[in-house]
Amino acid sequence: MHRAGELVSVYVPNPEDEAMRDLTRAREDATAFQRKAKQQLSAFLLRHGHIYSGKSNWSKAHFNWIADIKMEHPSQQITLQENVDFVNTCIKRVERLSEQIVQLIAEWRMAPVVSALKALRGVSTTVAATTIAELGDLSRFDHPSKLMAFLGLVPQEDSSGETTKRGPITKTGNFQSI
Repeated sequence: MHRAGELVSVYVPNPEDEAMRDLTRAREDATAFQRKAKQQLSAFLLRHGHIYSGKSNWSKAHFNWIADIKMEHPSQQITLQENVDFVNTCIKRVERLSEQIVQLIAEWRMAPVVSALKALRGVSTTVAATTIAELGDLSRFDHPSKLMAFLGLVPQEDSSGETTKRGPITKTGNFQSI
C-alpha cells in the first residue's frame, strides 16, 4: 500500500493542542445546553400563554418581562424560576469558558494562527480558536486543496474525455486526496 501511495498519514495533536480542543469542545457543549435551556423556557412560557412582544429575546428587557410573570399555581411558578435559573447558569458557564479560551490563547503555540484568522471579517476569538483546535497545524497540508478536501469542501467535477466542467462546492469530501 505504501508503494502504491495509498497510505494516508494521521495527524496526532500534541497534549497542549488536545487540551485546547477539549476546552473549545466544552464551550460548544455548554452552548448547546444553553440553547436547549432557552428552548425549554420558551416552550414553557408559550404553553401557558405568555408571549413576549418585545424586540429581542434573551435581552435584559426580556429577562425583566419573565421576572414579572406570575403563574397560576405555585408549582408552575417554581418550574418557571428553575428554568430561568438554569438559563442563567448556562449563560454564565458559556461566558466563563469563553473567557478561559481568550486567556489561554496567549500561551498557546497556535496563537499567531488564531490572530490571523481573527483578522477575517466575522471571525471571533472563539471561532478562530475552535477552528484551529479542531484542524490542528495547518502546515501539515501541502496545498489549500488538501485542506479543502479534508474539510469535505471539494468542487464538483463532471469530466468526460478532454472535457472538464467544474461546478459548485459539494461538501462531501474526497478521502483519496487527503
